[in-house]
Amino acid sequence: MEALDRLREGFSDVARDIKLNLPSVLAASTLTKEQAWGTALASSYASRNAELTVAVLADARSLGISEGVIEDAKAAAVLMAMNNVLYRFRHVVGKEEYAQKPARLRMQRLVQVSSSKADLELFSLAVSAINNCQACVQAHEATVLEHGLSTDHVHEAIRIASVISAAALALEVG
Repeated sequence: MEALDRLREGFSDVARDIKLNLPSVLAASTLTKEQAWGTALASSYASRNAELTVAVLADARSLGISEGVIEDAKAAAVLMAMNNVLYRFRHVVGKEEYAQKPARLRMQRLVQVSSSKADLELFSLAVSAINNCQACVQAHEATVLEHGLSTDHVHEAIRIASVISAAALALEVG
């Protein structure tokens, strides 16, 4: 975690907890290394902090995270940037009329995975949590469980997403 460690050193005192949590959540025992780092990378893209994303990507590559996982993390962030807006809108407005309309948005990448379906769904779940899309969180959580992962896997992924999101803000506030 050389690149992330350098970033963490620049966190101010207000982000001391984030500084300590970052290595802790990435060493999660429930998730595989690829699941943890894929979740971290998807979350960093969703948090929209280029400095953090560069560091997470550098550390992921130095740890041998596969290009398939890296591509799925990117895909999850990009697709959820689209889906989370639409489905969050539908939830917030709460009109059945919108819920009945077809999305008519291309989402083929969700079925053309580079790593595993369970992992892409886990990354999508983390991004949807960051983007606060209730419908997407519920849908991806259910799919993750259907593909054999547990609530412990889900919890660890969301812990990673929460700390990555906070790390992005820590870099912004100085």
